[in-house]
Formats: sequence, structure tokens, C-alpha cells
Amino acid sequence: MNACNGWPERLTNETELDELMSRPHPGVVRLMERLPGDITILGIAGKMGLSLGALAVRSIRAAGVSKKVYGISRFSDADAIAALEQSGIIPIRCDLLDPSAVQALPLTPNVIFMAGRKFGTGGQESLTWAMNTLVPAHVGSHFRTSRIAAFSTGCVYPLIPVERVGCTERDPPDPVGEYAQSCLGRERIFEYASRAHGTPVCLLRLNYALDVRYGVIHDLARAIWEGRPVNRNVGHFNGIWQGDANAHALLALECCTTPPTLLNITGPETIPVAEVAETLGRLMGRKVSYEGNPGPVAYLNNAGLSHSLFGYPQVPVAHVIRWTADWVRQGGRSLGKPTHFEVADGKY
Repeated sequence: MNACNGWPERLTNETELDELMSRPHPGVVRLMERLPGDITILGIAGKMGLSLGALAVRSIRAAGVSKKVYGISRFSDADAIAALEQSGIIPIRCDLLDPSAVQALPLTPNVIFMAGRKFGTGGQESLTWAMNTLVPAHVGSHFRTSRIAAFSTGCVYPLIPVERVGCTERDPPDPVGEYAQSCLGRERIFEYASRAHGTPVCLLRLNYALDVRYGVIHDLARAIWEGRPVNRNVGHFNGIWQGDANAHALLALECCTTPPTLLNITGPETIPVAEVAETLGRLMGRKVSYEGNPGPVAYLNNAGLSHSLFGYPQVPVAHVIRWTADWVRQGGRSLGKPTHFEVADGKY
């Protein structure tokens, strides 16, 4: 174990990784002691859902209280159902695009909304808009008496000069491209539901979750390990360890208001791509090459408000870099879902 905060030096398998990302957060345990009712996680089969659900279950158990956690998805991967059940989550199959199916879901006082579509938008823009706006309309109608913490994205903000600290919740949105525009549409639909029905909502503008199997640092490590040049068209990024993002999302249930509260979710640093790449190259024993020229703008968010509410992320980015270098070097699994953080024209 690392002497600093008790974090491991390396992650050798996905069992260790899953345990780390769902390890009960003290603030979440206290939240579960006072949070009334059960929890529904919509879109749980995505990149973050299982670990967020497992964190909720483990925190409930640590708090010594009784709550159910429902995990909702189409579950195109049957293995995901078994993984949820093993974690203590109750899986329910549901196509969230089907309003009658959504209306059949059990009502719970607390909802985490994680459903959405990003990659593959080009050529299928209508499906992206449907997933990112129609689904929130169905959810906002059915769960009108619940509190809803809904994931959004920092891409609803404009690209800004890298010299700036980052966009805050007071900055007006100015999304670039249809994906980001549809995400602002998602926010507006939840805002409408909040104002029309009095539904407490918190919109979580995440930028970017970091996991050794995906995320910006993983993308950089894979390129370096495979001998591909690192794209540095976008020269800086924000990031937060996924376990911390999970904790902040659950804690945001107590931040739901009418009209909605906006919260940026990310780490405190503005992280240079080249600096991370060179560190990864050194740790993996690989030479780093580059393509592209760093542009003057990036998606950069200031999460000072959420840090004041929930505290700073527990896992430093330096740990994530070291874990990811070791994970990729030892042939650890990739989710095969690149972030495309280098995209600055909004086309995914």
C-alpha cells in the first residue's frame, strides 16, 4: 500500500479496481444514514453505472440502514445483469425511449440519471437527440415526485482559452456541435420538469471521469504503449477519478432544488496533455511522439462549488497516472470507448 492515504501502489485485476471505485466514501455513508427512501439508477449499464451502484449499496450497508438500489437499462449485455445482482443491485430491463415502459418503473424518492448518447452521433443525430431529450422528458414525467441528480457534460460550456481557470456554473452555455447541443437540450428538459412539476433536480456537468480502462489518461497511455503518436490538438483537460465522481454524484442528491442546481464535477487541476504523456512514457518505458499542434482552447471547468460542498477528490491525478501506466503495460482490459478529448469542433 502507498503510505499516502492508504491507496494501493498498483491495481492487478478488475476485482481490485471495482473494490477501489466502490469503496464507501465517508460522506456517502453519512448521506445514506439520513437520505429517505430507495434509489433508482437509470442507464446503469454504461461506463460508470455499475461502480456507482455498488458504491451506493456498500455505503448503505456501512450505514447500517435498509434501502433498495434499482439499476435500469436495456441490458444488451446479459453479463451486466449478473454483475449488478452480485453487487446487491436490483436490475430491471427497460427501454427508456418507450414511455409506457418508463411509466411501469417503480417510483423511488431518489433518482440518478446516467442515460445518454455521445459517440456515433455523426450520421445518427436524430437518435442522439432522442436519447438526450425524449428520455429525460419520459423520466421527468414519471419521477416528478422524486429528486433527480442527472448527469450532463462540461461540453455544454464553450471551449475557452487555456489561460482561464475554467467555466463556472455562472457562465452561460454555448455548446459546440449537435452532441453538446443535445446535452443542453437534456438540461432544458429536466429544467422544464423541475419548474412544471416542482421536481428537485441537480444537473451534474462532468468533465472527465478517469478509470484505468477508459478516460483521457487511458487514451494517452494506450497510444504511447502501442507506438501511436499522441494527439495534442487540445493541449489541456480536467479529470476526476471515477470513484470520486461516483461519490459526488450520490452526494448531489441533497443538492437537488427547484429550479435545478448546476454543479461542475471534475478535479481541481488544469492538466497538460504533454506533461501526462511524458510521465506515462517514462513509467511504461516507451518513447512519446506527438501529432498536431496544441490549440488555444479546451473544455475546462471550475468545480470549486462542488469541492466546497463535498471536499476535494480523494484520489490524486498522480495516482491515476501511475495506476493507468501499470494497467496498460500489464495488458489490462480496455473498455474500447475513447473519449475523443482532442475533438474541438463538436463532431463525435
